[in-house]
Amino acid sequence: MATSSHPQLTGRALITGGTSGIGLEFARQLAERGLDLVLVARSGDRLERTAKQLEWRYGIDVETLEADLEREPDRARVVTRLSDENEPIEVFVNNAGAGLYEPLVTEDLEPHRKALEVMLWAVLELGAAASVAMRSRGHGVIINTASVSGLVPMGGYSAIKSWVKTYSEALYLQLRDHGVHVTTFMPGWVRTEFHQRTGVKTSSIPDFLWLQPERVVSECLADTERGKAISIPSKRFKVIAFLAQSGPKSAVRSVVSKINKGRQ
Repeated sequence: MATSSHPQLTGRALITGGTSGIGLEFARQLAERGLDLVLVARSGDRLERTAKQLEWRYGIDVETLEADLEREPDRARVVTRLSDENEPIEVFVNNAGAGLYEPLVTEDLEPHRKALEVMLWAVLELGAAASVAMRSRGHGVIINTASVSGLVPMGGYSAIKSWVKTYSEALYLQLRDHGVHVTTFMPGWVRTEFHQRTGVKTSSIPDFLWLQPERVVSECLADTERGKAISIPSKRFKVIAFLAQSGPKSAVRSVVSKINKGRQ
């Protein structure tokens, strides 16, 4: 079955990391479109508050699933929900993230292991569950949050996001003839609480490069509805992505080195 050129954002959406930052904005904008939601996050209190606010504002149904995607048992519960055919998930936003600005030259690899669990293994495991369920039905939408930083050598975080980009594009190819659309979402720098939580400095990043979550999510959903395989919000980051991939590697490494120094 060939996928539609215009994927439908309807039914019920499951969003990982759905109570803050970009994930919360996905929840708001999908709720505004009339989709019921399943929100996955670590904080039960925040989940309940967010669910009540979205239900009151948009008149939709919001289910909550408290889960730490670093833990295998918690991931298994999300897999079970994605696989449920009685209340199917039609849109899966594979979005949960973790800050990782630790040096690669280190004896302590625990922060890297935790980040890999959340942003690589969970992406693969949950993506597989959603893919199997959607392929069996012949329809569905998956949005995987990668990053423009995955195009440059900025450290462990960018290395993981590079994997997400490649994985997501490969998943698109494997599902496009089965009625399931996959969009690789590649935002640049977005003003959310993510950077404050991780404690990383952002003074080396010019103000004009920062985007608001409302914009990046809106552009991502519009690209998804148009059937695009990759969404890079804003012209400025489209240009940056092009230069990162096509520009002289020595120049790219020089720019990245300056940015990294400003974040230490």
